Amino acid sequence: MNILTDNMSTNLPIVSFIVCGEPASKANSRKLVHLNGRPAFIKSAKARSYVKDFQWQCPKLDPLLSGDLAVHLRIFYASRRPDLDESVILDAMQGLIYENDRQVKERHIYWGLDAERPRSEITIEQMDEVAPKKKAPPKRSKGE
Repeated sequence: MNILTDNMSTNLPIVSFIVCGEPASKANSRKLVHLNGRPAFIKSAKARSYVKDFQWQCPKLDPLLSGDLAVHLRIFYASRRPDLDESVILDAMQGLIYENDRQVKERHIYWGLDAERPRSEITIEQMDEVAPKKKAPPKRSKGE
């Protein structure tokens, strides 16, 4: 179930949803290939498959969340083996929930075990700006 609400105390948007499936660890799911004679690292088939499944289940916001964001993730794995790694999930939400995962300024990541139903429970909150954007210096005219 997807839920889109506003934070009553700040009036800033909150998005909560659940994605079924076990994420692949980004750090452990790269493979070396040669593209045009140059070495490159690409996501493994498991990671690409997870991203495809994730993006099918993920809500698509219009407009995307803007500004600084806080992410709360509870990742439930099918076994104790996988490392806790949220990076594939953050990458997969780009263009669906927010423009770029660089907007995420605060993370709360929890590891869980559920052999019957691996999943990710995700909440994203828009925050007050952590660091205000720098203003561009005033333009000088040609005569100065």
